[in-house]
Formats: sequence, structure tokens, C-alpha cells
Amino acid sequence: MATKVHMEALSPTMEEGRLVKWTKHEGDAVKSGDTLAEVETDKAVMELVARADGQLLKVLVPEGTTVPVGNIVAWIGKPGEKVDGAGGGQPATAAPQPAPAAAAPAAKAPAPAPASVPVVTAADATRVKASPLAKRIAKDAGVDLKLVQGSGPGGRVIKRDVEGVPASAAAVAAPAPRTTPDARRKGVPYEDVPLTQIRKTIAKRLAASLGPIPHFFLTTEIDMERAAEAREALNKQLGEAGGKISFNDIVIKAVALALVQHRANNAWFQEDHIRYWNEVHVGMAVAIEDGLITPVIRNADLKSLRQIGEESRELAGRARTRRLKPEEYTGATFSVSNLGMFDIDQFTAVINPPEAGIVAIGSIVAKAVPDGDRVVVRRRLRVTMSCDHRVIDGATGAAYLKTLKQMLENPLAMLL
Repeated sequence: MATKVHMEALSPTMEEGRLVKWTKHEGDAVKSGDTLAEVETDKAVMELVARADGQLLKVLVPEGTTVPVGNIVAWIGKPGEKVDGAGGGQPATAAPQPAPAAAAPAAKAPAPAPASVPVVTAADATRVKASPLAKRIAKDAGVDLKLVQGSGPGGRVIKRDVEGVPASAAAVAAPAPRTTPDARRKGVPYEDVPLTQIRKTIAKRLAASLGPIPHFFLTTEIDMERAAEAREALNKQLGEAGGKISFNDIVIKAVALALVQHRANNAWFQEDHIRYWNEVHVGMAVAIEDGLITPVIRNADLKSLRQIGEESRELAGRARTRRLKPEEYTGATFSVSNLGMFDIDQFTAVINPPEAGIVAIGSIVAKAVPDGDRVVVRRRLRVTMSCDHRVIDGATGAAYLKTLKQMLENPLAMLL
């Protein structure tokens, strides 16, 4: 009897998936566990695998189609076996279309579509022996497959080979769509680009956060002189081969240790109860090409600065190439969002439910501050905490920020 191939929930929050590419085609022999297709979820591009042996009898949805979880996308069975040919997907998402040009005389032909924006692809990918998924990952990451040593049969480049490529081997990410002079001259005022799965998810989660969750915000300014001196000393001790400790690593460590002392902030709102966590898992907001994702540093309070630095860099790199596993971006108990590297002095972040809090980190700025009867220049940092008032009261959040400030102003306090 033929087996239905369903669109599976490939991540905990996935409601639908966009079928990016079929790696098997009608008539191909398949075994249980073989990759049938690549699917874009709300967080990453993942593999849809076969759950039975046989032949791929019928493909029901074309590439580019968005399919709700649970719908049938294909059939696997014995050669010649009859199956239902009804598709289970929604109509394929429309390709970007330019807006019509401003009104013009009837005799004039409609303005042509704007030239497509060039995309950075893996160089000479078609001339390298590689699996379809490896090619896809390489394209997304901007990795030149000629630089990758394949570990598959006959030297074929496979998924794990591309995932192991260091960031130095990756090219610059593809640019976002932008206005082209050619399109502007031809009278095309704008371009409609369909939402990606991750952008759809961001829109839903923001509406679910800012609407129902009563946010309030607390801001404090922190003297970072001692933290900066400690960072410089640690990096000097680590040397060139030891990796570098960043200010973000120090902040994540301090955030985690302060949560241990203020467990009331390390919590989830759960409709009919509040879950107070004994473990501390810090979400780290990472900007990617078409949205935002939050990898999780688990048990951050128990890890050294060096471990946090290595893990955060590795997770951030895979987040930007859409290669995180679901367990690596779910389960945070509190989050950190840092825009300091973009020269942002202060901002407020949106809480990521069910978490009850998030801290927004600005840039470290040299400022003139009073010191007794004189004025001195000190490196200062503004931190804003967003709180879910259903879980955290003003005094509760303020006490947490006070401890966080003490730890960052005196890094030795992290050793207590």
C-alpha cells in the first residue's frame, strides 16, 4: 500500500513550510531516511525525509509552494501503484512583481519589470561533486565549494562538510533588494516581495508580544571601565590563538549570574501559572539576512567567559546561514539583544514570549562624568530592561538591574 508523504513539523513553532527544492523526483527509488526535499521553516532550511522504502510515485506540490503542516506533498509506493493525484499545498507564493507605472497614454506599453538584483552564489558549485543539500547550504552561506574537502563517496561534498566550513571561507552575504537606477528610470515606483517563513513568524510573534503582554521598561547607565580593563587583560592572556572575549560575552555572563540571584526574573508566563526556572538559558538575538533569530546559551551561569565566547560565535555563525537545530534556538529563559556594534546608544527590545524579560544593550561610549569635585572621562553603557508586568513588578526588575550593574562595574563580583 502506498505511503503518504506529509509536510512535517520540522521545528517546534512551525505551522507551514515552503518547499524549496525536491531532491528526489518522480520515478526515483527511495529508502526510509533519504532526503526527499528541502523545506524552509520559520527558522531554518531543513530536510524532509522519506518514512518508507519504494519509489517516489507522485509529487503533489511544486517547488516554491507553501504547505500547511500535515498536508500531503507526495506518495511513495511500489512501481506502477495507483495513487491520488490531489495536491496538498497552497498556491505557490507569487514571485515579486513590480507595481504598475504611473498612468500613461494608452498607446504606451507597460513599464517592464525591474532587473533582478544579483545574488552571491557559491562559485563553480555546479562543477563540484556535492549533494543537493550541501549546494543549497553553500549557496546560502556564500561558501565556495571548491574550497571544501568532501567526505562523501568519491570525495562528494555532503551536508556535514559544508557545515564545518569556518566563517573565513564564506563570501559576503547576498545584498537585500534595493532600488536600481534602471528601474527608477523606467518608472517602476516599488517592488512587492513575498514574506519569507521567518518574516511571517516574526510578524506573528511581535503581535503576540506587544499586544497581549503589558511591557514596562527600566533603564540604567553602567560604568564599564573595570569590565573593559578585565577584558583587555583576559584577551592578552589568551593570546592570538585563544580566541577573544567580547563585551557581549561579559554581558551574557553577568546577565546569567544576576538571574541566579533574582530568580523572579528568570521566568515564563504560562496562562494559568508562572514557571520559575532553576536553570539559566540566555537567548542571544542575532540579526540574519531577512529577520532575527535567538540562539540559546544553555546554563550560561555555569560556563566560563571563554566557553560563552566560543559557543556564541559558533551559534551566531550557523544562525546567519540558517543551519541551527530547533533545540539550539528554543527554550531560553531570558534574552539579551545587543545593538551596540551599530552605534546605538539606547533602545527598547520586545519580549520573546513566554519569557518575562529581555535586556537591550547599547554602545559603550566615553562620557564626561563627575568624580567628586572633578570631571573624568569614563566608558559608559546604557542598558534597558523590558519586563512583562504579569510576572515582574517594578521593584523586582529594578533589583535585578542593580545587581547586573554591580557585576559589570566590578567584574570580581562575578566570582562571589
